[in-house]
Amino acid sequence: MAERKRQLVARELTEAALQLLALKGFDTVTIDEIATTAGVSKRTFFRYFASKEDVVVQFLAGMGTGMCAELAARPAEEPPSVALRHAVWVSMAACADHSDHEGRALRVVQLILRTPALHARFLEHQAQWHQDLTADLARRLGLDPETDLSPRLAAGMALTAFDAVLRRWSGSDGTEDPAALTDEAFAVIAPALDAVEQRA
Repeated sequence: MAERKRQLVARELTEAALQLLALKGFDTVTIDEIATTAGVSKRTFFRYFASKEDVVVQFLAGMGTGMCAELAARPAEEPPSVALRHAVWVSMAACADHSDHEGRALRVVQLILRTPALHARFLEHQAQWHQDLTADLARRLGLDPETDLSPRLAAGMALTAFDAVLRRWSGSDGTEDPAALTDEAFAVIAPALDAVEQRA
């Protein structure tokens, strides 16, 4: 019950922030305004989020966890290109899901990519995803990520593909097919990803 309440308050804060940001722009909206619009105190805001940037980026922050969980769940015999494509697609599909409230995911992605402060915070999250994917790939391939560059390079290629697809999809206002874009991106990097397995 407590966890459900926590999720509800976090969602209300995020909704309030997105509503205000759409009207006024990122730089002019204050934390006080976000808290007031959500019907909570500023103190409550800081129990959930460390900053104005976090309340927006939090919307996408769980994607890295989803990627790692999907990679860990893929069959051990699957080539790295296939396993990583599925891992990236889980996050991309969640982001591109048109059933979300009024295309909220698309609006958030566009806001993050166009606002330097938000983009910087999003890159911090991606750096953690890179670490986690590297560790998962190293375990999967039986390699030491401290002495072998392959897992880190493979994780970096997968995240670069994800970033390219995210930018293209959001730049098209959601009109381009994210599945086709993901397939296109992984067709380019698949030979390099699968070469990692051959070296293992």
